[in-house]
Amino acid sequence: AAAQNVHYLELMLSPDLGRAARLGALQQWDGDLPRLHAALQAAGMDEIVAFGRAQLDAMEARAREVLGCDTPGADPGCALPVRYLYQVNRVQPPERVFAQMVYGFALVQADPRVVGVNIVAPEDAYVARRDYRLHMAMFAYLRERAPAVNLALHAGELTLGLVPPEDLRFHIREAVERAGARRIGHGVSIMYEDDPFGLLDEMARRGVLVEINLTSNAVILGVEGRQSPFPVYRAAGVPVALSTDDEGVSRIDLTHEYQRAVEQFGLGYADLKTL
Repeated sequence: AAAQNVHYLELMLSPDLGRAARLGALQQWDGDLPRLHAALQAAGMDEIVAFGRAQLDAMEARAREVLGCDTPGADPGCALPVRYLYQVNRVQPPERVFAQMVYGFALVQADPRVVGVNIVAPEDAYVARRDYRLHMAMFAYLRERAPAVNLALHAGELTLGLVPPEDLRFHIREAVERAGARRIGHGVSIMYEDDPFGLLDEMARRGVLVEINLTSNAVILGVEGRQSPFPVYRAAGVPVALSTDDEGVSRIDLTHEYQRAVEQFGLGYADLKTL
């Protein structure tokens, strides 16, 4: 990342190593979020937060060792600011999903290195589809209690033929309006949303940024070129930024995404600097 002149690196991870979800599995799901929230706290959520912070400490210490950060031959990556998003796995039972969200919010409040919460796993999976509105309601509940916690939610990583058409009509809007996401990951299905132009105007007005993952969307969804909503978001004044998604899976880097944006959309130098 440093070799590409990246200014800031943000990684998604789960430093609790599944402990929050396992704590949630011990709870009875009845849809009563305040009751479940209190039960999770009483069952030891604070201890898992402390464990996660210790995991981050150990991970960063190991990274500095590998990069030789305290030696004369320190790697340029030693000076690169790195922050984290806690990732919630959305394809689990609701008590496990909610426990992860509670943990993520607590971790953000406890550790400045963790700058927000995201939700991951295939959005077209059965449980992700079935519980989508419930997940957004969970986020809304927690944001009422901790409005300073940032949400950068994967939403709209869908296209026609992947899910029933009705699932294309509300995911991005729910993430923006109900959950209160400040950033949207992918957002591919924007033009299938009910009143897409109204939603685009709202996102532009609120400054909700969309993370554009050109290679990921092409490989996973088969959406690229003229099918991509990238120029739609730009024309509507919605802030956008290029993202790699998972470099290790796609075997790419951020430079590759900038090159792809130039070749497919004819971006100029000023466009790239703005991104």
